[in-house]
Amino acid sequence: MQKYIVVTGGTKGIGRAIVERFARAGFGVVTCARSAADLATLTTSLGQEIPGAVLHTLAADLSRPEETRRFTDFVQALGVAVEVLVNNTGAFTPGRLQDEPADGSQLRQMIDVNLYSAYDVTRALLPGLIARRQGHIFNMCSTASIMAYPNGGSYSIAKFALYGMTKSLREELKEHNLRVTAILPGATLTASWEGVELPAERFIKAEDVAEAVFGAYSLSPQAVIEELLIRPQLGDL
Repeated sequence: MQKYIVVTGGTKGIGRAIVERFARAGFGVVTCARSAADLATLTTSLGQEIPGAVLHTLAADLSRPEETRRFTDFVQALGVAVEVLVNNTGAFTPGRLQDEPADGSQLRQMIDVNLYSAYDVTRALLPGLIARRQGHIFNMCSTASIMAYPNGGSYSIAKFALYGMTKSLREELKEHNLRVTAILPGATLTASWEGVELPAERFIKAEDVAEAVFGAYSLSPQAVIEELLIRPQLGDL
């Protein structure tokens, strides 16, 4: 029986690298993104790079609860056994808390996309994972989840919260034989850093994060990597 991985936000950066790594290992992949065009491009390129790759896609904006439900309904309607869930959807808006809109809209936006998307997807798919007593959940946290910095603002708040959710899930799901891992990458060479005049070697490669995730998944059932903290070799930016 083919194993399946669900990756939210799988068309770019780390999400795409994870999609490609697991597809090369023979996994069926289910992913989503806001852009239908990006999903079509992913489908074409993955089919060319990995002949026979199984990919199911849905255009959905996971910052909206109704869109998240539509995606998880899509996953469940496929009738496949989800082996790995990677909550990768996220967004970064830099700035100081004191400069954010007074109505709190920036915090709410960051919470919606970086925390609630992961919470809602996990809650929807968790009963199936628990019933099978098999699976691995990865949440895309950040070094901003464990280290505050002046320009982090509401993004850091949301990532701290996601890290806390991940730790809570780890404790809850031990008895169900489910593994939970927080991914905490530093500056990674993705579209988020476009326009920054720094050499590529100052960044982590998205493919390295994907390889680390696959390695963590590949451990025996007796072991779990609770946290994957990955930084550029030359240190944080």
